[in-house]
Amino acid sequence: MPGKKNRNKDGYGALLLSALKTGGQGIFEIAEREDGFIAASQWPSRYFGGHSTWSKRERRAMQRVKGRVLDIGCGAGRYLLYLQEKGHETTGIDRSAGAVKVCKRRGVQRVLLRPIEEIGKFKPASFDTVIMMGNNFGLFAGFKKTKRLLRQLDRITSAEGQIIAEAVDPYATTQELHLVYQRQNRARGRMSGQLRIRIRHENIVGEWFDYLLVSRKEMEEILEGTGWRVKEIIPDKGPGYTVVMVKTSKV
Repeated sequence: MPGKKNRNKDGYGALLLSALKTGGQGIFEIAEREDGFIAASQWPSRYFGGHSTWSKRERRAMQRVKGRVLDIGCGAGRYLLYLQEKGHETTGIDRSAGAVKVCKRRGVQRVLLRPIEEIGKFKPASFDTVIMMGNNFGLFAGFKKTKRLLRQLDRITSAEGQIIAEAVDPYATTQELHLVYQRQNRARGRMSGQLRIRIRHENIVGEWFDYLLVSRKEMEEILEGTGWRVKEIIPDKGPGYTVVMVKTSKV
């Protein structure tokens, strides 16, 4: 109906539902930053790629997974499907209803509509490994929030618990547009790599959310006092890297 307002604000979910039909081929992810910067990426095809299409860093990260797994921001469920096949007891969570639908249609056994802010709802010692792939360390959103949620992850994981998280170094850029945004962030009392973005798909515009990019040094500073420490960093050629965290009580 002409002029009717579209109330669906799950831009990411709409993107995944469209991409489900093609395996992500021919579908672009449109991300808009609060300063007007817009980026189009071919990430959707990666969301549906099988293990053989993954990067060396992703495959190395999955080799370190053990026990019961929580996938935060599970998206289209590619890691959950792989880990299920390997015999792991898995749980996926995502704040996108569309993402949850896609996971279920693809055969993910247990997936919940739940944002990262509600991880405290899980019982103590529910998981042995928490994965935050696809640069999902960014879902922590900001310095104080990250520290608070890491303490909750300490509670809901076993004594041998670990977190495997992908992150991006915001300083690995020379583009003035991004450097200006980083300076504006610092002037507002925010971390340099703290982004405020939203996802668009066709006529559906997602809600604004914060997303955090951090250097390795900033990662160490954030972990202080949370019960976690860096055990290993799996590097990459670009600005992305993967961190394996274990509890500070574990020698």
